[in-house]
This record gives sequence, structure tokens and C-alpha cells, in this order.
Amino acid sequence: MSEKSQAYILFPRRNLLMMGGCLALIIIGFILMCGGSSSVEGGFNPDIFSTRRIVVGPALAFLGFLLMAFAIILPSRKRKQSAAGAPAADTSSDIGSPA
Repeated sequence: MSEKSQAYILFPRRNLLMMGGCLALIIIGFILMCGGSSSVEGGFNPDIFSTRRIVVGPALAFLGFLLMAFAIILPSRKRKQSAAGAPAADTSSDIGSPA
């Protein structure tokens, strides 16, 4: 199979696994923020101000979003190696050049 006929994979397996873990972290953060309503029959529910709902849940969700950005940006090992050994491509074109 020649190099030209190989399919180009946008994200390697390592990046996809990291993105899956980050997605799980985001979902866990949102689940931790869930809970009952602020008012219950007969009084006020102080559980809406629990540490789990206003600190831990948002922190996990934010960490998941932050790590997701790194998982998307992180280059693959093969791309680093091929870029170091490959000759520079000719980026000049005839479009827009004076005649």
C-alpha cells in the first residue's frame, strides 16, 4: 500500500483516549453539580450551597475542559518524527504571482 492511498487519521489513539477521559471528567463534574431544588416544602434547603455542588463539581468540569484543549492540541509522536526527517515542502504557487 503506497503512502498516498493511506487514510489520514485526524487524532491518533492516544489523543482519542485522552479526549474520552476528559469527557468523562466533564460529565462527572456536571453530575456532581446536580441536586434538588433550592426550596422544599416547609422550608429552605441548605444543600444548594454544599461544597460538592459549588466547588468540587465546577472544578472537575473546568479541569476536564482545560485538559480537553491539551488533548486536542497535543501532537502525535509520528507527526513529530516525520516532520523532523522530511524535507521542506515547496510552498510557492503560481497563483497571484506577477506574469
